[in-house]
Amino acid sequence: MGRFLAGVGSALLLVLAGFFIWKSRAESEDPIPPAPAARQAGVSPLLQQVPEPPAASEKTKEEKRFARADKDDDGRITRAELLQPRQKPFAKLDKNGNGSLSFEEWAATTVEKFDGADKDRSGWLSPREYETTKPKPPKRKKCAC
Repeated sequence: MGRFLAGVGSALLLVLAGFFIWKSRAESEDPIPPAPAARQAGVSPLLQQVPEPPAASEKTKEEKRFARADKDDDGRITRAELLQPRQKPFAKLDKNGNGSLSFEEWAATTVEKFDGADKDRSGWLSPREYETTKPKPPKRKKCAC
């Protein structure tokens, strides 16, 4: 019973202490004065002399895509221009250089990645081994600021 009364008394003292702290905060009777009235002079003379920025031509997404594909800027896209960006990745996959991809050549990177991840040579990947095959995050370009 003594502990109960001590707990009730402690709680009552804490509530009273909080009440006195709350009431003892000083409140200023003088409110903060209002800000001085803004000048009605209008726009600064320095701002009146600023010229308009040059207008940029708005290109649509399709116009930008066309411009990227049109390598010689002649307003036409030839078959060579369209296939040129695909030649380098194809040449990397074409291991024997015969100009055609077999399934083995196409799957070579996947097989190499699997063999590199299968550390215990069990023929299957555990979750820990599979985790090593995740793509590397792209390198961030340094700002030239």
